[in-house]
Amino acid sequence: MKHKLLLAILLVGALAGCATPGMHRPDATGPIETEHGMIVPITPELIREMRLAREVVEEDDPVGRLVAEPQEYRIGPADILSITVWGHPELTIPAGEFRDAALQGYLVRDDGTLFYPYVGVITVAGKTISQVRAELTRRLAPYLNDPQLDVRVIDHRSQRAYVAGEVREPGVRTVTDVPLTVLEAISASGGLTPEADPRNATLTRDGEVIRLDLLALYESGDRAQNVLMRAGDVLNVPDRSSQKIFVMGEVTRPSSVEIPRRGITLAEALSDVGGPNQLSANPGRIYVIRAGVEEIPDVFHLDARSASGMMLAERFELRPRDVVYVDAAGLTRWNRFLTQILPSIGAVVAADRVLD
Repeated sequence: MKHKLLLAILLVGALAGCATPGMHRPDATGPIETEHGMIVPITPELIREMRLAREVVEEDDPVGRLVAEPQEYRIGPADILSITVWGHPELTIPAGEFRDAALQGYLVRDDGTLFYPYVGVITVAGKTISQVRAELTRRLAPYLNDPQLDVRVIDHRSQRAYVAGEVREPGVRTVTDVPLTVLEAISASGGLTPEADPRNATLTRDGEVIRLDLLALYESGDRAQNVLMRAGDVLNVPDRSSQKIFVMGEVTRPSSVEIPRRGITLAEALSDVGGPNQLSANPGRIYVIRAGVEEIPDVFHLDARSASGMMLAERFELRPRDVVYVDAAGLTRWNRFLTQILPSIGAVVAADRVLD
């Protein structure tokens, strides 16, 4: 009786070791539907479709909406103006080496106005230098013969942008009459830190968050990424903590792998952890699990038993937070089953002897 019981247990174990729930035949050539979602084989057609989809996204990149020609500076509250009327020193505040900007010019009040002799209160906020000059000239004309004016902003205080994240000196950056680009803002902030993720910087403007690829700007000279910053913009450079993929299963060193700035392929990720375990891995069952929509992951299957399969792994680009899983070979599953079941078999045999 005990021998029949032992054979029955081993037979059940052998059948269980031949199939793994949720997986599929390594020689499958098309998508396989499982209870957990679709498993899509990695093929040249799939890689081509992914690249085409990425190109379409790049063409629709909202960064293009931010690219614009420099605009003339518009005065705002707290700015300080210098107003010079040539030939009329009584209308010009004298400058001096030891006089600060507030004492050398006219402060724009919180309501956007300032007071000027003969003119009275004048609204300047939201106007350009040329517009303010023209209005002052028109309103001084009844009192002065052909007034000649020079108007300048000597202290820009009204417009500010913000640089945060992985830069050496995060903080406020003043927007002046000299256009401030993303590259200049980062340079003024001391540059990027070693932990920065330049491929996924963001610019927040009017409540919209737009991704900027600073790596394309630095390495490829993509000027579209070097947008002009406006007052209220927030430039954030994240760290690289989220730029990882996870390699699990039958590999030499299961671990997380940091994605380098240029990206990483499936072949590179497997190589970084020592490759599939030569004794226990099934190279025909390599899976990439990627977060999908509605909490249903996308699962891609690679059959790397041939050289063409490894070439596909070299072309398959991984994304942050992908999980790479290398399944075990059939013999390895059987050995693990025996390791788990033999103690139970021993207990059954011992009980059987007592009953005998």
